[in-house]
Amino acid sequence: MTHSELKEFLDEKVELYNNPNFIESDPIQIPHLYSFKEDIEIAGFLAATIAWGNRKMIINNAKKMMDLMGNSPYDFVMNHSELQLESLENFVHRTFNGQDFVGFVKGLQHIYQNHNGLEAVFSKQNPTMQHTISEFKQLFFEIPHLSRTEKHISDPLNGSAAKRINMYLRWMIRKDNKGVDLGIWNSISPALLSCPLDVHSGNVARKLELLTRKQNDAKALAELDENLRRLDPNDPVKYDFALFGLGVFEGF
Repeated sequence: MTHSELKEFLDEKVELYNNPNFIESDPIQIPHLYSFKEDIEIAGFLAATIAWGNRKMIINNAKKMMDLMGNSPYDFVMNHSELQLESLENFVHRTFNGQDFVGFVKGLQHIYQNHNGLEAVFSKQNPTMQHTISEFKQLFFEIPHLSRTEKHISDPLNGSAAKRINMYLRWMIRKDNKGVDLGIWNSISPALLSCPLDVHSGNVARKLELLTRKQNDAKALAELDENLRRLDPNDPVKYDFALFGLGVFEGF
C-alpha cells in the first residue's frame, strides 16, 4: 500500500468505528454516565485503570466502582469517611483489589487537593506526554501508599507502552465531534497524544507496516506514534479506532 492508500484505508475505518455505537461495548461508557467535569475525569481514570481483560467484565466492574462511590466519584474522592473507604475493600478486578482502590481514592484526593486536579497535572510542559505520565505517577504516589498499588499506573520512562493511561488521555483530550471521545480538557493539544498500544492495535499495526518492533513497549509506541503522525499530525490517535476496530471486530 502506498502512503496515500494506507491513509485512505485507515481514514475509512476511523469513520466506521468512531461513532456512538462504539460506546456500548467499550469502557468509555463509564465517564459518559456523568456531566460534571470532575466526575467525568475521575470515572474515566478509574475505568481506564482496570481496562484489561474481558471487556464485559471491565465495564461491569467499573460500574461497581461507581456504585461503591455512590455514583458521585468526585464527591466521594474529596469527602469520604474512613467507614466509606472500608466499603471498597471487597472490590476486586483481576490483580486490582480493594486495597488498591482505597489507595487510588487517596491518590486522587491528593491530586485535587495539592496539584489542582488531573487536567492541571497532565497539562504540565514536558518533552513528551510520556514524560508527563511518568511525572503524574510520581505525584500520585507522593503520599503514603502500598507498594503493590504502584504497578497499576505504568511509567513510560521505564519502558512501558502505558496503554491504559494513553487511552484515558485520548478520552479526556481528543475532540472527535462524534460523541465518543469526551474532549473535556482544553489545555492540551490532541497532537501530543499517543496511541493506546495493545495486542490488537499492535498486531494490526505490524500487518500494515506501521510498526516493526515485536514487543508492545515504549519503543514500539514511539515508532507507531511517528508513523501515525505522518498520517495526521494534528489528530494521530484517531487511528486507534481503526487499528482497534480492525483487530477486535474484523479479525484483521
